[in-house]
Amino acid sequence: MRNKPRLVFLLNSAQRHLAQWIAQQASSLPEIAGTAPSAAQSAVLFLLAKIDGLSMGELAEALDLAPSAVTGLVQRMETAGFAERRACTTDARAQRVWLRPQGRAIVPVLQRATQRINAQLTEGFTPEEIATVGRWLSHVRTLDRTLPQED
Repeated sequence: MRNKPRLVFLLNSAQRHLAQWIAQQASSLPEIAGTAPSAAQSAVLFLLAKIDGLSMGELAEALDLAPSAVTGLVQRMETAGFAERRACTTDARAQRVWLRPQGRAIVPVLQRATQRINAQLTEGFTPEEIATVGRWLSHVRTLDRTLPQED
């Protein structure tokens, strides 16, 4: 009988390796050498390229992050010159995030890199296998935050 795969270990390990590999891929792009955004920053850039001026709360929800994490993420993006926060014109309590020219300019480069990365990630797998992996990862994201109690 085969041992069951260590799913929690494999998922955590794969996430760490993937993040490192993506960072390496991004930093090797000559168009953005030395200014490559992190994977999380790239996700924000992709979102803002579709809908510029999202609120901090909308970004947090779209990225599945805590609002405090988005605050730090956007602060780092402002420092890098990728984005800027402005007060919301309809809600004085809210801030919206807008692409700056430098952020807008690197989106096409990041999109091409993401396409290459996705091609490498799926290489050797059938569309059905990739669909199963996608379904399983989506399932993991919907699990309750607490583990069931043992009787």
